[in-house]
Amino acid sequence: MTVSATEAPAPAVPFEFFELQVVRKQRIGASMVRLTFGGAQLGRLVSGGKDQRFKLFLPHPGQQAPVVPTASDNWFSEWRAMDPGVRALMRTYTVRALRRTPQYPADELDVDFALHEGPVPGGGPASQWALNASLGDPVTLLAPVVEDNGGVDFRPPPATDWVLLSGDETALPAIASILESLPAGTPARVFLEVPHPEDRQPLLTSADAEITWLVREGEERHRTEAAVAAVRETSLPSGTPYAWIAGEAGTVKALRRHLVRERGVDRRAVKFTGYWRLGISEEQLLAEATANAPAAA
Repeated sequence: MTVSATEAPAPAVPFEFFELQVVRKQRIGASMVRLTFGGAQLGRLVSGGKDQRFKLFLPHPGQQAPVVPTASDNWFSEWRAMDPGVRALMRTYTVRALRRTPQYPADELDVDFALHEGPVPGGGPASQWALNASLGDPVTLLAPVVEDNGGVDFRPPPATDWVLLSGDETALPAIASILESLPAGTPARVFLEVPHPEDRQPLLTSADAEITWLVREGEERHRTEAAVAAVRETSLPSGTPYAWIAGEAGTVKALRRHLVRERGVDRRAVKFTGYWRLGISEEQLLAEATANAPAAA
């Protein structure tokens, strides 16, 4: 195929590093804080929409900036070999919004941080960083520069008649973005689990969406039991479904099992991702992931 003068060939690698700074901070719920990032490089960043994910690198307390070997082709191997107390904290997050409209003075990227419950108020290192972040604080991103990239998982087949979305607060940013992307009138059943009533958010969509909020505060049942019961008790539309489930790993697996075994949903039509695991810290999960990861990312 010949590339015309108005077309540019796709980059050989669809992800690049970006150096950005915090330009705004907003508390959007009892358990969520939104940070807006800006920077001269942001114009190259591209989002495929929906549940677009990227890698976020954060500094440790006392560091001026995250330490990442961004200039190396083997950055992941070099990063993994570094002292964990020195190398940047690496986490996966979702693009909540990427704005390039005339009313804004510069490009902006919104990222919503869930503040995990636990013995430390605000949760782990990434949540603590978000809580304490100030304007101008630097971050590094590994993010896409082409729209069609491997960081988007919500890909319903053309024959899909309706969708089911389910997740906890860690999946709320992705679900909110997915809802905004659905064509008008698309039947959708949405289940969102949050810690407190104040964590419920207004969600914009043109879809025909029935949204059920599952609040853990005051709920006597285990979170997994409550989540599965909510789906089990809901009347689902007819036709070919597509399900997207994310959040706590145990709950995600139970919901997938229910849809496939009890509701007869084709397992190939269920996209499920465990964002975190109950009783396991972020650092423990990261250690498992990096130990099992290939030498090159």
